[in-house]
Amino acid sequence: MDALIISNFLLWGVVLCLVLVILALSRQIGVLYERVAPMGALTMDKGPGVGEAAPRFELSDLLGRRVTIGERGQHSQLLFFLSPTCPVCKKLLPILKSVASTESAWLRIVLASDGEMPEHLAFYKQAGLERFPYLLSAELGMKFQISKLPYAVLMDESGILRAKGLINSREQLESLFTAKELGVASVQDFLAAGNLEETRISRKESGNAMAG
Repeated sequence: MDALIISNFLLWGVVLCLVLVILALSRQIGVLYERVAPMGALTMDKGPGVGEAAPRFELSDLLGRRVTIGERGQHSQLLFFLSPTCPVCKKLLPILKSVASTESAWLRIVLASDGEMPEHLAFYKQAGLERFPYLLSAELGMKFQISKLPYAVLMDESGILRAKGLINSREQLESLFTAKELGVASVQDFLAAGNLEETRISRKESGNAMAG
């Protein structure tokens, strides 16, 4: 009888220890998530600010098509600055193509750079970028004060700049979309509130609903 009582006490002791271990692990997982939480696009404090009207440009792309930057319309506009000699830019091209398809209901992507036409035209065709307008304009880059690549600027349907930053991954690119939806200058502001995952789930559900 005494042995049974002792074994029950030991069993409850083990259960209590396991509960304490689980609670400790849960806390550590939360801390780890905060430490490795995905970073949004790095915003450079240069050029037109978020919430301001984007500079308006009317230009011709590599194929002679007329393109207007910062115009009012039915779609938001992502201006993506890149270079044929930028390895990260090349890595992001498949991501841009994918995003152009998945976000086509509300977004149009425009590529931008500067330099000599032959080099960019060869790059444009070799990379299969004909679906995107591709602008060559040093003035465009200077107006937005682009100093590092790849860099993206997101403008809404009213031509208002909603988000911008250096882009090194799909996650950082999509952080611009999240910032626009939340009405914040950058996703870092929202990360501090700890609500990013909920917003991602909402965006994914919305995308699935549209696809359906």
